[in-house]
Amino acid sequence: MAKPDPNRVGVIEIGITVADLDRCSAFYQDVIGLEYLCDLRVGGSLIRRFAHRDAIVKLWQDDEAPRLANPPHGYAGRAAGLRYFTLQIDDVRETVRRCTTAGVNIPTPLTEFRPGVPFAVVEDPEGNWLELIETPR
Repeated sequence: MAKPDPNRVGVIEIGITVADLDRCSAFYQDVIGLEYLCDLRVGGSLIRRFAHRDAIVKLWQDDEAPRLANPPHGYAGRAAGLRYFTLQIDDVRETVRRCTTAGVNIPTPLTEFRPGVPFAVVEDPEGNWLELIETPR
């Protein structure tokens, strides 16, 4: 297996500020299945980078704990700003099974976006919503 390229860049890079980097890293890597790339130290912050196809998810933890949190309930929370993001994945059912096993909150259970295209919305350990949709075959 080839070693991940820590200098890889994505078509889009999503940055999520977190309070618990290790817990969130375990979710995105072990439960969702993103590929760990590297850790970067930037001033008083640690950024952990993960890849998924042409996208990069960056978890950012500052040495000083955040004072505010993202409003709860994703797009249902009626707050402005980034409320969720979507990943196309190969097997939504298996990923939702891993989420269930890990005790992850699933605001939108497994259903079909359209016939033959399953999707679900899951919540990361800090309340950020992630829509999972199966790559059309």
